[in-house]
Amino acid sequence: MIFIIDSGSTKCDWIAIDSETGAPLFEKQRTKGLNPAIISDTDAFNVIKANAIIYENKLKVSHIYFYGAGCGTEKPSKMLKDVLESIFLNAEVVVEEDTYAAIYATVGVAHRPAVVCILGTGSNCTYYDGEKVDQRVTSLGYSIMDDASGNYFGRKLLRDYYFNHMPHDLKLVFKTRYNVNEDVIKNNLYKKPNPNAYLATFAEFMILNKESDYIQKVIKQGLREFVENMILQYAEEIKTVPVHFAGSIAYFTKDEIKAVAQEYGFTVGNFERRPIEGLVSYHAEIAKSS
Repeated sequence: MIFIIDSGSTKCDWIAIDSETGAPLFEKQRTKGLNPAIISDTDAFNVIKANAIIYENKLKVSHIYFYGAGCGTEKPSKMLKDVLESIFLNAEVVVEEDTYAAIYATVGVAHRPAVVCILGTGSNCTYYDGEKVDQRVTSLGYSIMDDASGNYFGRKLLRDYYFNHMPHDLKLVFKTRYNVNEDVIKNNLYKKPNPNAYLATFAEFMILNKESDYIQKVIKQGLREFVENMILQYAEEIKTVPVHFAGSIAYFTKDEIKAVAQEYGFTVGNFERRPIEGLVSYHAEIAKSS
């Protein structure tokens, strides 16, 4: 049995496939997010143990491929690897940052070079030459980076609401849909865990109101910042390779991404809303061919 795992800060998807045929073995399981940069080893262990199906099958697993937010640096990645190995005693465990999930999900087994972007709760961008990645910007986290991500757009909407930059009719809808009490917001941002995930919950409002001129301006402004700060790090590469996108924000702003891509002169490639689906296909192909 092979476990393929795709984790963000808020949720973590687990899919089990047969190690010989690549066929799925049971329904996708979901746990809380396992971002080792923001949770402890004890919390990670307890999150996994809380899922009965995952825990009951722990000794049947031969390989684990974990792709997750917060796994791009050595110490958090090793911590999570140690936790997984302490539970799945018979498994060979590989822990990679979520960039690789986006790459394998959008590029597939062909391994063709591409620039690959993540626009989900957070954001990232890298160049994949067909074998290895070239990461030219080190992320400093959601508070000062993550352009065009869910938490970026959520922060923008909250700021515009409080600074009275949001149109009056949208403010009324926003206030009805969300608890915009200042004490509630500050408590979520400064006292509760995962403020980035909290901010990202407001991005749904943007997707639901895309027909608004104001929302269109917000989306394209965020995308232009992402292009200029991230994609244009690979200005030479995007002349000859496509730019793929993974994540829910990318999926729901496809039209706007294509419009902005025309402005900057690069070719948009594949979109993958949920990298886990592409990852399953990728590892299933490898399992069948090995």
